[in-house]
Amino acid sequence: MARRVFLHIGLPKTGTSYLQTILWAHRDELREAGLLVPGRERRDHLWASLVVRADPKVARRHPRAPDSWSVLRSEATDWADDVVISHEFFCSASAEQARRAVRELEPAEVHVVVTAREPLGLFTSSWQESLKNRGTTPIEEYGRSESSDPLDVWDWRALDLALVLERWAPAVPADRVHVVVAPGPGDPPDELWRRFCAVLGTDPEVVGPVTGFPNASMGVAEAETLRRLNQHFTGPGADLPGSFERAYDRGVWIRTFLADERLVPRGGERFWPGADQQQDCRRRGDRAVELVRSAGFDVVGDLDRLAVPAELPPRRHPSSVTDAEVADVAVALAARLMVDLKDGARPGRTQGTSAAADAGGPGAASTWWRRLRAAARSRR
Repeated sequence: MARRVFLHIGLPKTGTSYLQTILWAHRDELREAGLLVPGRERRDHLWASLVVRADPKVARRHPRAPDSWSVLRSEATDWADDVVISHEFFCSASAEQARRAVRELEPAEVHVVVTAREPLGLFTSSWQESLKNRGTTPIEEYGRSESSDPLDVWDWRALDLALVLERWAPAVPADRVHVVVAPGPGDPPDELWRRFCAVLGTDPEVVGPVTGFPNASMGVAEAETLRRLNQHFTGPGADLPGSFERAYDRGVWIRTFLADERLVPRGGERFWPGADQQQDCRRRGDRAVELVRSAGFDVVGDLDRLAVPAELPPRRHPSSVTDAEVADVAVALAARLMVDLKDGARPGRTQGTSAAADAGGPGAASTWWRRLRAAARSRR
């Protein structure tokens, strides 16, 4: 049985994808150093979070998804050293689901690891992430609730550090709860990885040099343009209903192809939610800092950085975006997409990649582009 299991449960939008990318890219080096990243593939950790949270639709994700949690536990049982399991959606589990997950990993010594950042930046990033997942909710209506449903992950249920710790921390002794504070401006680009390794007891140099991910944030006009585009796909009045319903399609086409690769590079003005939402974030941050301090959890980083700063620089509110600004972004986006159609760009291969070079690539996207170009040739 594993000596220790580190269950990294989030929070979302706290550098989790960055850490997971390092873990999966360097599984062999970490394994040689005594740290096992279990699973058949990276998605096993996502699917396992669905199993733990009793998602009744988990089987629709993939035929192997329902047994993902069992696979991780089995590999941990067969390993004699340390294990790390990481996905940010574990954090939405109920208190009973958290206790059950810990029990099912025992008799290993289970540690709960939470990466965290101040709530205002987290809230703003979360709203953008909801747009990248086909969301249409204006920011002034976003984050107005605390869901009781473990399947809700874009809600204060998963974003409020205090709420998450109140459900998860009782499952293990206080000294096995680790709060890793996200680095701030001026910190080295690999600081989050180093802080994470400090919890795991792993030499960060085992994987060689690593860097942080670029901040994939949209400007205020770009975010509002994406929100309005999503209204064509979902909700009342949608004229293209049913489009991008699968999580895979949303991830590939809306999140990666449209948002991260076409809207994010435009830059744009940063923004805040309204004053009442800023104050709500400030209240949640202060409460989380007090809870962590009083409970005696292990903290890596400056705990005070989890509080919203007393003074904030002035920024626009998304509701201030005009129709003319949206039109400018939309026209530029349409022009870019025309070039993409001509050149056969696909998610992840957007610059200088011809359709001919990609013709043999795997996946439905490659098939779609070949059919499109064949149809165009047939009409010449």
